Amino acid sequence: MRVIAKSSLIRFWSQPARLDAKSALQSWHDEAQKANWQTPQNIKDQYGSASICANNRVVFNIAGNKYRLVVEMQYQAGIAWVKFIGTHAQYDQINVETVNDY
Repeated sequence: MRVIAKSSLIRFWSQPARLDAKSALQSWHDEAQKANWQTPQNIKDQYGSASICANNRVVFNIAGNKYRLVVEMQYQAGIAWVKFIGTHAQYDQINVETVNDY
């Protein structure tokens, strides 16, 4: 998969209070780049805790569910587009189907 945009992940983990997210987000990015997800089930097979949502959105739990990563999947194009990364509390304040913070 092509991940758009790694810079969003870097910007997030570069914040002093978010350094604990770096290794988990790097791992997710590396795994996503190597993946060939063609359906939501492909993601669930690899990440059983991922939540498949409307509008082609997928929510990944990061760093033991301390953070949430919302990605819009464009399966046919092979693109995983980062739409949101934040704490669990910040995630509770967004609409997963429409968020576009990055």
